[in-house]
Amino acid sequence: MSAFWAMLQRELVVAYRRRTDLLNPLLFFLMVITLFPMGVTPDMEKLGELSAGILWVAALLATLLSLDMMFRADFDDGTLEQILLSNGVVEWRVLAKMLTHWLVTGLPLTLISPALSLMLALPGRAVPALMLSLGVGTLALSLIGSVGAALTVGLRKGGLLLSLLVMPLFIPVLIFGASAVASAALGLGFKIQLLYICAISLVALALAPWITTVALRISVNQS
Repeated sequence: MSAFWAMLQRELVVAYRRRTDLLNPLLFFLMVITLFPMGVTPDMEKLGELSAGILWVAALLATLLSLDMMFRADFDDGTLEQILLSNGVVEWRVLAKMLTHWLVTGLPLTLISPALSLMLALPGRAVPALMLSLGVGTLALSLIGSVGAALTVGLRKGGLLLSLLVMPLFIPVLIFGASAVASAALGLGFKIQLLYICAISLVALALAPWITTVALRISVNQS
């Protein structure tokens, strides 16, 4: 575990050196939430009804925007090949990259979501559901999306293919996440939806590092 934490710390340091890549998802999330009332309706009551879906769709797309960079830099400079040839457990290194992606993308999106929800007139009682569902849900998106990122890392323009691969897998997380926030906004319980998101995240946490490692080996061998 000490080696894993060292790998995670190393990945975080490398990620924070690429500040532009870190800001892109946050700026995209901010722009979508800011422009939506201008393009659809300024009616706060209608925005409140749509806010759960808007926030979740924007968060999903912002996460998708950053997935292509998860392994791209390591692939381009040859580090990824060295990782796959190392004597250590490669799956732990891959898991460190997945968690780093969530820490620099999903977690910041979750933290700024309450402030942006005010623009969409989301009821205050739904903010805890929003943060909990986004916190766990974006982790699932990072874990699931890593498989698509690994399969397309060897392609020059793999962004579109990546979207086509992972979008169907993202839909259950989107449905349960938006449903949890909408239920909380109506004053109803959201425990069941949150449990489903947690279950998806746990399954992804158990399987994604192994599947992603196999996908990376395929991509590196074919490049």
